[in-house]
Amino acid sequence: VVLVSGHLDSWDVGQGAMDDGGGAFISWEALSLIKDLGLRPKRTLRLVLWTGEEQGGVGAKQYYELHKENISNFDIVMESDEGTFQPSGLGFAGSAEARGMVKEIMTLLQPINVTDVYDNADGTDIAYWMRDGVPGASLRNDINKYFWFHHSQGDTMTVQDPNQMNLCAAVWTVVSYVIADMEEMLPR
Repeated sequence: VVLVSGHLDSWDVGQGAMDDGGGAFISWEALSLIKDLGLRPKRTLRLVLWTGEEQGGVGAKQYYELHKENISNFDIVMESDEGTFQPSGLGFAGSAEARGMVKEIMTLLQPINVTDVYDNADGTDIAYWMRDGVPGASLRNDINKYFWFHHSQGDTMTVQDPNQMNLCAAVWTVVSYVIADMEEMLPR
């Protein structure tokens, strides 16, 4: 399983378009693009639209409890929860060998200048999996404006830039598809 995700619940004073509608949207879009292109990877691509992230990650904990017996089947868990602004790369948590493979995958994104691999992945919703050794990835992007809108009434659709969201979806699509279509899973 290659899991892509974002969370649906928003902070109570805003619409949650950036936190985290954008992450949910690019995860949905990644799988939609792969399907529309007629691509069929070797492994399952799974979209999870988390709930309860803003209330302490209760949705993620429940999902983990229900699926942890199959942890060896999870290749990578990916979460976008820091906005969907101009992307720069991925945060990655995993073995050195897996990191090298992810760096190679990121070279495919050179045409859109999104190739960086940062030292760790963040994500309330994927933390349980990463703690137990499943490689994890989080979208990294220009967060200069993130806290202008984070948990505020300003977190509306007007914050979202369609071009930047398309670039974020491209990153999510390429990374998730390539990992799902590799001969072997990422090394733990």
